[in-house]
Amino acid sequence: MTKKINLFANFRSDFASGLVVFLVALPLCLGIALASGAPLFSGIISGVIGGIVVGYLSKSHLSVSGPAAGLTAIVLVAITDLGSFNSFLLAVLIAGIIQLTLGFIKAGSISNYFPTNVIEGMLAGIGVIIFLKQIPHAIGYDNDFEGDESFLQTDGQNTFSELFSVFNHIQLGSVLITLVSLAILIAWTKVDFLKKLKLVPAALIAVIVGILLNEFFIQSGSSLAIASEHLVSLPVPKTFEELKNIFVTPDFSAITNSKVWIVAITIAVVASIETLLCIEAADRMDEQKRYTDTNLELKAQGVGNILSSLLGGLPMTSVVVRTSANNNAGAKSKMSAIIHGILLLVSVMAIPTLLNKIPLATLAAILLLIGYKLANPKIIKHFWSKGKYQFVPFIATFVAVVFTDLLKGVALGIIISIIFVLKGNMVRAYSFRKEEYEDGDIIHIDLAQEVSFLNKAAIKTTLNEIPSNSKLVINATDTVYIAHDVLDLIKEFKKIKARDANIKVKLVGFEKAYNLVNTEGFKNTVTFEHKYDAMKRKNVIVDVKDNEFDNKN
Repeated sequence: MTKKINLFANFRSDFASGLVVFLVALPLCLGIALASGAPLFSGIISGVIGGIVVGYLSKSHLSVSGPAAGLTAIVLVAITDLGSFNSFLLAVLIAGIIQLTLGFIKAGSISNYFPTNVIEGMLAGIGVIIFLKQIPHAIGYDNDFEGDESFLQTDGQNTFSELFSVFNHIQLGSVLITLVSLAILIAWTKVDFLKKLKLVPAALIAVIVGILLNEFFIQSGSSLAIASEHLVSLPVPKTFEELKNIFVTPDFSAITNSKVWIVAITIAVVASIETLLCIEAADRMDEQKRYTDTNLELKAQGVGNILSSLLGGLPMTSVVVRTSANNNAGAKSKMSAIIHGILLLVSVMAIPTLLNKIPLATLAAILLLIGYKLANPKIIKHFWSKGKYQFVPFIATFVAVVFTDLLKGVALGIIISIIFVLKGNMVRAYSFRKEEYEDGDIIHIDLAQEVSFLNKAAIKTTLNEIPSNSKLVINATDTVYIAHDVLDLIKEFKKIKARDANIKVKLVGFEKAYNLVNTEGFKNTVTFEHKYDAMKRKNVIVDVKDNEFDNKN
């Protein structure tokens, strides 16, 4: 029976964390919309629905959804190719329906096959990206859009070359506000009496102080004053007509356009993969180790994208940056994500002018700390200590995410993990050298509990190295499953190579269904019944015992 969750059980901590996520999400929603070539409010709409609707429907306690940087390139090209934003919204609507379908057919279960070291490598890589990308914003150079996570930027720079460019664009007022904000954020976690003020998030204090400092600079005519291009830039509708024009609807007449369907499928696949990756990451972050129903998450994302498209919003995914901010701010339940969505909605409608006074430098300070926590050097040291099979996929994912993007990095990590799995299945539990064996030795091959096609290479190598004139026992007594590929291999060896090499083969424990019987080379042989209670070996185990046949009747 599903346990009923009281959303208000941790309201104090969830409100504080929701407020922090709101402050982080606001410029991200605007920056991603700007980079996507879409109306700025489309990012806000996506953020509101991602917070309130998806937050409510999802079973994730930490994940926060909204417009994703990983979709900006797809959205930008799609709007241009389709000719209008309205046609693009139709593609988002179809993508939402596809995601809803994927949830019902339980496609979310694929997330169970994402290796932990790859997920941790992805998080560490994103941490480095967040940290490096926020340095320019922290010192007053806002040429690249807020929320960019790609190595190659739209302004022609890359993550590292951008850092060298900023030295020609240092704004002392931004630097000062960044340092003050960092001091507040760090002090809130170090000073005892400040730690007790859990209801008042440090990020809110940093934002208020940042606004007041800049207003002081402006009023005093100081050269430290931060110009409007370095502040949050939220459009402010002045009339009801302007407000009404914010909401646009899909162009259903484009339903026959094949490009719309291609864009829809692309968005559905990419958004679903990014969401599943983020959900796995959120579950890893969760101190209570609660697990999310990923199939339900796909349904929630589908509903969110359908509603977002109907109101004129961008496609959404579960987003690592916001989720990390949520976790670091002390969120206890999904109420935090819902609160962040409500705050986005209310503040954008009620106090847009005040929001436009927030320096991007203050928000950069918040994200700098989030990036550092995600990419803490202790994580690298931890995986190094676990050995190469854990470290190599981790570090490969980490580096690839930094130098390419999230999906390419994760894909590389998974490929390397698969290679290690295949290599592991080729490792034999003995060292075979032909000269160690003399004629008449009895060689035992004990098959594992489950013998899949991945074990075929190891068994094939083993059989090829069996010396002539020897005696071989292949024991499947403890085996629950044997792949047909392996069975065919054993049959062929027994019928052809064993005869040619004068190898006497004894099969033990094979079911009648395998159509393998003991035929030659042994007297008074007993075939054991199949057993299902084995909990033994992971690979093929080979044992050599002298004179065993001499002791049998």
